Amino acid sequence: MSAQDTLVKTEPPKVASVKYAESDIYVDSDTIEAKTFPKNFKKKYTDSDFVYEQKTPEKNWWDHFKEWLADVLNEIFTFKNPQASLNFVAILLKILAVLIVVFVIYLIVKALIGKEGKWIFSKEAKQKVVHYSDIEKNIHLLDFEKLIKESIEKGEKRIAIRYYYLWLLKVMAKNRYIEWDIEKTNSDYLNEIKNPAHKDEFTYLSYVYNYIWYGEFEINERMFEKAENRFKNAIKTFNHG
Repeated sequence: MSAQDTLVKTEPPKVASVKYAESDIYVDSDTIEAKTFPKNFKKKYTDSDFVYEQKTPEKNWWDHFKEWLADVLNEIFTFKNPQASLNFVAILLKILAVLIVVFVIYLIVKALIGKEGKWIFSKEAKQKVVHYSDIEKNIHLLDFEKLIKESIEKGEKRIAIRYYYLWLLKVMAKNRYIEWDIEKTNSDYLNEIKNPAHKDEFTYLSYVYNYIWYGEFEINERMFEKAENRFKNAIKTFNHG
């Protein structure tokens, strides 16, 4: 008997056939809603949290200038690292910017004071500023007695006091008590006066002049006469030493 004859022949189990009826078929009748993306939905994802590839911003001329300045300063002071020198440059530039602003403000204030402050903002300001500036430039050539008389006749007492003050400066300069300069202040002239009594007199008259000339009011007759007499006496004093 051969080996093949010894094998047991078995057949696979038979599976009963299944029959389905139409009623066994389930039909899905649910409505399917189509989903769409809202308009401009990408704007919601522009935050830095959604940026996965960080791009280094391009450097402009200002960035290159700061780097150049940082390199120069680094050669002088030897900072720990390049970033330290850049931080120093940033602080330095801020300080320079503040100083420039302060200097510009100083020039503006000086210009306003030099042009008689409040008159710049009053009516006919331009005409008045030019007029008084010309007077100061020609202080040694003017007839102040005539100018004062004309001002009093017009009822311009404040202008008359100004003429008295400039007349006093003219006399003081003529007799070497001070050196006249249109850019100088009352304090500058006061520091040039040696005699203590003359210092006190000039200090008082400078106060009177500033109070009347820069004051936002009209002076009365009594106040004018008092100031006028004091200026006349001072002019005589500085004329005779």
